[in-house]
Amino acid sequence: MASILLGCCIMVCDAAPSSGSAWPQFRGPNSSGVAIDAHPPLQISPSNNVLWRADVPWSPSSPCVSGGRIFLTTYVDGELQTRAYADSGKMLWSHRVRPEKLELFHNSEGSPAAATPATDGRHVVSYFGSFGLLAYDFKGKELWRHPLPVAMSGGSFGSGTSPIIFRNRVILNRDQDQNSSLIALDVATGKIVWETPRAEAHGSFGTPVIWSNNQSDEVVSPGSVRLNGYDFKSGLEQWAMDGVAGVACTTPVVGDGLLFFAGWSPGKSDSPRLSWPNFLAKNDKNGDGEVTLDEVDKESRDFVRGLDVNHDGKITKADYDSVAANDAKAENALIAIRPFGRGDITQTHVAWKVTRGLPYVPSPLFYDGRVYILRDGGMLSSFDAKTGKVFYQQERLEATDRYYASPVAADGRIYVVSVSGRLTVVKAGGEKPEILHQAAFGERVFGTPALSGSRLYLRTQTKLYAFGK
Repeated sequence: MASILLGCCIMVCDAAPSSGSAWPQFRGPNSSGVAIDAHPPLQISPSNNVLWRADVPWSPSSPCVSGGRIFLTTYVDGELQTRAYADSGKMLWSHRVRPEKLELFHNSEGSPAAATPATDGRHVVSYFGSFGLLAYDFKGKELWRHPLPVAMSGGSFGSGTSPIIFRNRVILNRDQDQNSSLIALDVATGKIVWETPRAEAHGSFGTPVIWSNNQSDEVVSPGSVRLNGYDFKSGLEQWAMDGVAGVACTTPVVGDGLLFFAGWSPGKSDSPRLSWPNFLAKNDKNGDGEVTLDEVDKESRDFVRGLDVNHDGKITKADYDSVAANDAKAENALIAIRPFGRGDITQTHVAWKVTRGLPYVPSPLFYDGRVYILRDGGMLSSFDAKTGKVFYQQERLEATDRYYASPVAADGRIYVVSVSGRLTVVKAGGEKPEILHQAAFGERVFGTPALSGSRLYLRTQTKLYAFGK
């Protein structure tokens, strides 16, 4: 998922975060994780700088912010909901659909409402893998709906990608185990502008970004083992880069004329899967040479379901070999990609690469000339964006835990939150991470914080918080 249009020695103009106070989609402006003019408080905790808190049902999606409204998706009582809150915590409206069938999702950590809404200041667009796309105005009037077949992606983990809005189009990466595609719709009508098949993409969870160079815009979308760049106007593929993570849970970022992508999943370079004989020895209780889900212990069942490539309820050697072949092509790395590529750019457009400290779910962050990545265990790394020079690598943040929320930055600080609800604020820059503040929320946090003006919004397992000075 990466590359660029032709153009020789012409200046690169990144799709950089805007200077406004909106946080319009997953990870804010162009999914960057950066709010240029925001000044959120440093001392954030359940009892510090809390402007308001609202009870919300559990779902892992993140809030987006625009025009004094906070939007989020959730799943409750069999309904998929899009909600709007005033910046007082009062819920202004909630619209819901009840799908005929739910996509498969992880029982304890997933939800059929995992996608963050996107807004352009007039429209609010939500995506649900069990239904499709829905659009509302800021008063809650439904403008259009674009139903889609129930997503079959990621085994048992469900959908993870979020829609984006750019130049009056809604872009959605609909990677599945089969029939993957990238879709562009008119934001005013919901009609398809173009749809590009992604036959090589067998499920991914990342969100597309826009990479603008030489007055041309590309949609860069993560997938399985490959990054792709597509022409924004036509949807035609411009370039491809192979040899990235086997399953993309992360989203690319742009900065300093480069595009950065980091990801980890079981692959050839580390943490390979068990061999087929060892997998059978562990799970094949009846000795018939195949594995059904009822033979797998409950803790592993959701993960093993993802090996059932043809969705026939059992894992055969053919299923396992197919997954292993995909793993063999994968390479876990943080890569910096140069612009103006065409075709296969795997060997020609890598500016630099790093293979340690890689994130599983949190997306990389470009901020003030550096790239930051966060690995499970609370290990933060920092690199010079142009050269890949290591400033520090795998430095622990005294919050050893898993991380699903992506890091965000504003006002010279980086905010990270662990799955168990441990928030850490780190000073940007330096030769090692300087911890400025830590706090415990005492409940799970999967959603990425949103930054807007002097405020930070955080969704926990049961609450939506607004923090400000």
